[in-house]
Amino acid sequence: MTRSLRAIPVVIALFAACVGLPGQAQGVGFDLTRPEIRAFIDEASKRDKLDRAGVQKILAKAEPQPKIIELMTRPAEKVSPWWEYRARFMTEQRIAEGAQFWRQHREVLERISLERGVAPEYIVAIIGVETFYGRITGRFRVLDALMTLAFDYPPRQDFFRSELENFLLLAKEEEVDPLKALGSYAGAMGAPQFMPSSYRNFAVDGGADGKRNLFKDWDDVFASIANYFREHGWQTGAPVLAETILDPDPVFQIDPRNLDLNETIGSLTNKGVRASVAMPADTKAVLISAEQQDGPAYRIGFNNFYVITRYNRSVRYGMAVHDLAQAVSARVHGSAPAP
Repeated sequence: MTRSLRAIPVVIALFAACVGLPGQAQGVGFDLTRPEIRAFIDEASKRDKLDRAGVQKILAKAEPQPKIIELMTRPAEKVSPWWEYRARFMTEQRIAEGAQFWRQHREVLERISLERGVAPEYIVAIIGVETFYGRITGRFRVLDALMTLAFDYPPRQDFFRSELENFLLLAKEEEVDPLKALGSYAGAMGAPQFMPSSYRNFAVDGGADGKRNLFKDWDDVFASIANYFREHGWQTGAPVLAETILDPDPVFQIDPRNLDLNETIGSLTNKGVRASVAMPADTKAVLISAEQQDGPAYRIGFNNFYVITRYNRSVRYGMAVHDLAQAVSARVHGSAPAP
């Protein structure tokens, strides 16, 4: 390689630093003179009565993370078929550790389950899927993740700017250090992986100590997950999923992205799709794809399945939480089916 060609990357980097290309690190952080960042600081400070200089001081510490943009374009729940996605969570280790985790926290889980009407296995399964029972909570600074997605990821910039604003408010309201809090590449935090808006709106003080700590306090974590479910319409004791029995020549079409309860048991029966459990004909439902390695397969989701997908808007995610919950419950109560 000639000397002039070797110099090209250096010239490009210097140019990017000078003009402030989106997604490029500006030395130690973002260029806060970018019009969209300056406007955000002005608007958030005025709307939320935040100290403008304080907001600017926090955001000045954020560092662009190009890796996050790459991860956002390839989430596992969107690129993996169901049978492959399921295999990541339905392992012997995750089921066994889930049962152990339940036994370890049985008293608190059962208390919160009675108070809020959400079965313990679904609280445990959310934590098992999200963070492997609190062990893997994310390695990105939440500030870096939210700034990167708010200003260098146009497809969802409005959502992440709102989450960044909620994060600044959360830092003011709770004991969350905006410069030290770690989370996922999307900015989700703590054992239950709450986004800042969910933390502010749905986290609760499960231990009656006057604080809401989703990083270290299991009472708060369990109660907050249960509260999130209840606030989104969880029905105590109601079913989540059912397997399907197909007539010889069923006639139906399915949108794999649909999460709405746009069918009933009766309407599905008329199309040649029957549930494996008896349910009233007017029960609202959604037909979902649960593709297997050897071909297509389908399941029927009910209201509580829809609630789980409010946590993560993915059919595969909802099924993974349900299947892990059932497997962990079976292990705790004495039967241990194969993963």
